[in-house]
Amino acid sequence: MGLVQAVKGAVGGMLGDQWKDFLTIPDGLAPTAALFAAVPRGSNAGRGSNVHGSTNIISNGSKIVVPEGYGLLLMQDGKITALAAEPGGYEWRSDDLQSKSVFAGDGLLDPLVMQSWERFKFGGIPGTQQLAFFVSLKELPDNRFGTQSEIYWDDGFLNTQVGAITRGSYTLKIVDPILFVKNFVPASYLQPGRVFDFTDLDNAAAAQLFNEVVGSLAPAFSRYTNDPAKGNRITRIQQDSVGFAQSLAEAVEAGYQWKSERGLMIVKTAIVSIEYDANTRELLKTVQRADALSGARGNSNLQASVAQGIQAAGENGGAAGIVGLGMASGMLGGIGGLQQPAAPTGDDPVAKLKKAKEMLDLGLITQADYDALKAKALGL
Repeated sequence: MGLVQAVKGAVGGMLGDQWKDFLTIPDGLAPTAALFAAVPRGSNAGRGSNVHGSTNIISNGSKIVVPEGYGLLLMQDGKITALAAEPGGYEWRSDDLQSKSVFAGDGLLDPLVMQSWERFKFGGIPGTQQLAFFVSLKELPDNRFGTQSEIYWDDGFLNTQVGAITRGSYTLKIVDPILFVKNFVPASYLQPGRVFDFTDLDNAAAAQLFNEVVGSLAPAFSRYTNDPAKGNRITRIQQDSVGFAQSLAEAVEAGYQWKSERGLMIVKTAIVSIEYDANTRELLKTVQRADALSGARGNSNLQASVAQGIQAAGENGGAAGIVGLGMASGMLGGIGGLQQPAAPTGDDPVAKLKKAKEMLDLGLITQADYDALKAKALGL
């Protein structure tokens, strides 16, 4: 008993010409619609087109079209009797030995759906009255999240606890239609004319998902910023929609078992804004300064700072001040790789000129500065 696959793959007008009466998805569905009843289409015995009615009678020989991106569930008395996750045309044949109950495809759904089918399958030959539902297998967009106050997590890169207010959106995917319907969808939606939509403000089940996502944000941020493969950078989250989605999905699964118990998975995220608290903002400023002063750029900045100090020392204390600054640098073990050897004490003009020549060669003073120091040291 079950479904017989008449046409595999994409279906179009040719199948519509061959099948004058069949069940398929209704018109005008929102892109966020996740579950809805099938509707009949056809010539209505020659009395005009019928595209609006719902049905709860799936009689033997009924023809059903499953479009790309959707799965079909047949139910009786709350039990799933058949599932088709492959697009194409099907016939319901309860007396055909070649019919099958499950068409799961060979992708992600295959191993998940087969496990759930063995767990929940319907025994015996079903009656003629059944309900037909379509489940979206596409990414379902525009699922929002946001926090009203700061959330805090331990940041591996900053090596401390940080906090922020954040908001954004994510896409959902139903990866196991059987688990989704059996364990999550309220019974009020399993009837003709109802549409289960995650973005519906009146959908209490969807509101529960919102709360669980918000409750998972702190561990998701922690997973992301403490993952060495992600670079441990908090500032990369907003540009990494897939990477943060993986962290968020793992946090949601750990806390609420979306995939293993409800057949749901977060695919992508888009973080619209992150407003860090005052302490985190100061930490990020410090990190930015450290980044700006690292490498070749930092060495250039340091040389400029030392040159300014030498110039000020020369103006205030003459050559002795400059030599004193060089001695201080040497005693401190060098500044940023510009360590200078300790200069001899006393008024030895040769030592002063040697020190000035070293600074000229390093680019810390100009030729004019050197000539002035030379003249002063030699008393010219």
